[in-house]
Amino acid sequence: MTSLLYGSGLRLMECLHLRVQDVDFGYKQIIVRDGKGLKDRSTILPTQLIDSLKKQIDKVKILHERDLAAGYGSVFLPCALERKWKNAAFEFKWQYLFPADRISIDPRSGIQRRHHLSKDYLQASVKKAVIKADVNKRGTCHTFRHSFATHLLESGYDIRTVQELLGHKDVSTTMIYTHVLNTGGKSVKSPFDNLAKQAI
Repeated sequence: MTSLLYGSGLRLMECLHLRVQDVDFGYKQIIVRDGKGLKDRSTILPTQLIDSLKKQIDKVKILHERDLAAGYGSVFLPCALERKWKNAAFEFKWQYLFPADRISIDPRSGIQRRHHLSKDYLQASVKKAVIKADVNKRGTCHTFRHSFATHLLESGYDIRTVQELLGHKDVSTTMIYTHVLNTGGKSVKSPFDNLAKQAI
């Protein structure tokens, strides 16, 4: 999941809301449905994640088949699709890519079904990893998305492309990342370093 946050620039909840059908291996893209502002968009699927995501989908399939055999197997569908397509909630393609480890009662409908993993689980995992790695800076799930944008701009991709991948409504939001490129010694060298070179 954290690999997708960084590799595809997803927001935390966008990652957790992914369905099996949202991973497009053919075009190497991730489809984000109902992102911020309730808009759909596509972003990149890193080639290095293809094998692990295929294995994840295989795991979800096994879990889904067990749920169906136990009399469950339905999943929450957005935008009243459940009324429109009565059996769609039981279809494999609609299952969450990162399902919860247990069946629970859906408070919206009272139906027992498998939801996606909790955001608390992912946030706690990232926090533990930051501590274990002895990183002395604040690191959260959103840090991966920031890094995605910054590293694309550092690599020379144009800001409009990065804006589309991030799903920003206004390019001014994406422009925030250009400030990072001009700070922290990335483009300006300390005069002390210049003196050191002359001394050598």
